[in-house]
Amino acid sequence: MTPTPTGRLLAAEQGRDLVLTRTYRAPADDVWASVTESDRTARWFGPWTGEPGPGRIIQVQMAFEDEQPWMDMTIDTCDPPRLLGISAVDDSGAWRLELELIEIDGGTELRFVHHLLTEAEIAQVSHVGPGWEYYLDMLGAARLGTPPPDFADYFPGMAAYYENLSPLTQR
Repeated sequence: MTPTPTGRLLAAEQGRDLVLTRTYRAPADDVWASVTESDRTARWFGPWTGEPGPGRIIQVQMAFEDEQPWMDMTIDTCDPPRLLGISAVDDSGAWRLELELIEIDGGTELRFVHHLLTEAEIAQVSHVGPGWEYYLDMLGAARLGTPPPDFADYFPGMAAYYENLSPLTQR
């Protein structure tokens, strides 16, 4: 069964921003650990190695992708436990990602942004949108200790939703 897609495609200074949010019943420090500590990222995205810090490059394994590839990612911004910006370039193109954590009423909202800067990147939203929904739901499952979701429930089932997003109607 396809989960309900949550992403929004917003006009940005350059290109479009794909924005997804999730809320956790935990303080920001704990959610921050889930998205930055290698042993915890391994549970929902993949482990990483290297020396962390702004301007540094780490190696991240995409453990839930075919062939479990490793890729270099640059830490562009790191302001614990509030903001993490990372970027990478691979065969699929450039990836500019941002995670912002906001504590609200004893919980934490995670705002995930994939900056789509070119028309080619925007055209891929029907593929990347379902992928990020899956990974964020993987994060939720890892945090709760529940079984992980099945990617087949996300793609192609969510593709039409993302194909039909219009940045002019999303504010």
